[in-house]
Amino acid sequence: MLSYVPLAVALAFLVPVVAAAVNTRANLATTRLAVHLFGEYVADRSPRRGRQRDRLRAAHVPVTHRSYASATLLYAGVAGVAGSVLGVYAAAAGLALLRVGGDAIRETLPAALGFLADLTRLGDLGVAELFPLLLLSAATVGPGAAVGVYWLRWELLDQRAHARASRIEATLPRTVAFVYALSRSGMSFPIVLDTLARNEDVYGEAARELGVAVRDMNTFGTDVLSALERTSARTPSETMAEFGENLASVLASGRSLSGFLRDQYERYQEEAESQQEQYLELVSTFAEAYVTVLVAGPLFFLTILVVIGIVLSDTMPLLRAVVYVAIPLATFGFVVYIDSITRSAGDATTAADAADPRLLGLRGVGGTGRGASSRTDGGAVSGVGFDSGGGEGSDRWTASRERLAAYDRVATVVDAVSRPGELLLERPGLTAVVTVPLGLVWIAFRAGPVSLSPLAIARAIDSPLIEASILVLVAYGLAYEIDKRRTRAIERAVPDFLDRMASLNDAGMTVVESLQRLTRSDLDRLTPEIERAWRDVQWGADVSTALGRLRGRVRSPMVARAVALVTNAIDASGEVAPVLEIAADEARATRRLRRERRQVMVTYLLVIYISFLVFLGIIVALTVAFIPAVEGAQLTSQGGAGGVPTGVSTGMIGSLGSVNVGTYVVLFYHAAAIQGVASGLVAGQLGEGSVRDGVKHAAIMLVLAYGTFLVIG
Repeated sequence: MLSYVPLAVALAFLVPVVAAAVNTRANLATTRLAVHLFGEYVADRSPRRGRQRDRLRAAHVPVTHRSYASATLLYAGVAGVAGSVLGVYAAAAGLALLRVGGDAIRETLPAALGFLADLTRLGDLGVAELFPLLLLSAATVGPGAAVGVYWLRWELLDQRAHARASRIEATLPRTVAFVYALSRSGMSFPIVLDTLARNEDVYGEAARELGVAVRDMNTFGTDVLSALERTSARTPSETMAEFGENLASVLASGRSLSGFLRDQYERYQEEAESQQEQYLELVSTFAEAYVTVLVAGPLFFLTILVVIGIVLSDTMPLLRAVVYVAIPLATFGFVVYIDSITRSAGDATTAADAADPRLLGLRGVGGTGRGASSRTDGGAVSGVGFDSGGGEGSDRWTASRERLAAYDRVATVVDAVSRPGELLLERPGLTAVVTVPLGLVWIAFRAGPVSLSPLAIARAIDSPLIEASILVLVAYGLAYEIDKRRTRAIERAVPDFLDRMASLNDAGMTVVESLQRLTRSDLDRLTPEIERAWRDVQWGADVSTALGRLRGRVRSPMVARAVALVTNAIDASGEVAPVLEIAADEARATRRLRRERRQVMVTYLLVIYISFLVFLGIIVALTVAFIPAVEGAQLTSQGGAGGVPTGVSTGMIGSLGSVNVGTYVVLFYHAAAIQGVASGLVAGQLGEGSVRDGVKHAAIMLVLAYGTFLVIG
């Protein structure tokens, strides 16, 4: 028992580190300890410290260099100590798994390393025998673990900075369009930047990066040129650095800011088209690689292993590893890799819209002024709390506010009960709350009593499990697709809406009059939303608030950008036509790129569907033709007609007597189902840019696999 004391101590060392990763208080306590131990060491002014601080700034990590560097040293030290101990027990577990004996180790290694044979009887070792093993591990595994953790902590910063650079470059064209449009509306440039910073949730990482310059100006009083130069120096994006430096030069030289921003906007539009072409070429390569490696590859392995398993030796464990482990893990890794690479490739259409639209709040919808001053968009302006019968400060609405606060506390539950269908469309993941319990009940109902043999259990629950999975996938995919199509239908009308409002404003109408006029226009699915916005105005809301509520209902990145631009332009001036025209042009360009991408991606969707059908066809051929032939040969090798031995040597066929045909059929069934789900998810990722889009394809392919085996079984 004493031999496991070092293991317990090593695990105890790791507990604070693991807790710091999941708990804020534990992280704070660990950081304080690290600063106390290493704070003075990492505070030295050296070139290394400067480079590390630049990496922190590029990754936008909200901690100081002293805290992060101290914690890194602490984690590396803990990894070194724990790794020295865990290395011994990991080696012992590996030898036990491989069934390597101590005698074999002594024969293989030199006499000086013969003590390593003690790893095969670790539980029986005393302190004196365990010490040499720990000492060797401390000299090899421990330093390696410490150096690895130290390197990994700083490498993660570089990866995070690289990911931020990709997001900045993907969202920069729309950010430049926002800045250009507001500069046309008459705002001063510092106010334009301040407005952009309040709309970070809409315009993404590029706006967040320029927001650093805004906070530099507002907090420390830095002038706009110095703030832009500092942002250019610290940003991980080369494109943002170039834009910031050029912008600072234009502001310093007194050149036309609108002209510069217009040129940059047009340049980024052209680059977006070029980047999309590169992205489509990259996706085509990924589609071919997936079909070759993760569809044809597993199929080849399955076929070869089945033949070897029937003719030569049992390969069932390896077959199970391929079906139940290799295919799911490889697909997961492939999807993650595609996601990271395609975002790095600069797919602006996908990356800028990748955020969940429900995260687009209403922050920053308003403009720069929200006080009692006159507004250009009409609507009611709230007072300061006067009572008709009392002086300032008296409030006769206290009881009503208390009731409203009590309602707000249960508003989420009330909202879910009052409109469950709409809530499921807004959040398709909630369908699992209904479908998963139903699926479990269905499995229990369909499976019934089963024997304890693994094959009997698999045969009893596999079909009910697949049926329940189809229910879960279909419900999620249907809810997601309905909401997506509704949003896309609204987005199709956004350019026309902005163009018509610009024309009406150009003709002399105010924003309020333009909105009223647009309620009588035919804007497809957007018309009901505009009518609701107009009713908000009639009930006393200003146009900015009404459009902000429209944005919250639609939950579309395109609508969010248009509303943010329009509402801030309204605050700047009543002449919003130039801003609306820019917004319409940006929305139209986004729709065109998305439409072209969807048309090209249809080809790759078909390729993945065809590859899955080929996979399914070969699996069916193995099940319907090959396995029955093996079963017939099995019977022939055991006896002739009527079960009477033939006395004829069957050669290789004689080895088929131990083949369990039912096990192979069940494995083929499961392989088809797993490959169907995997191919569907990859089809959505490649064809439509999101794994969530692949749920419906996964459901379709799973139904094909289930229906096929239902027919042949």
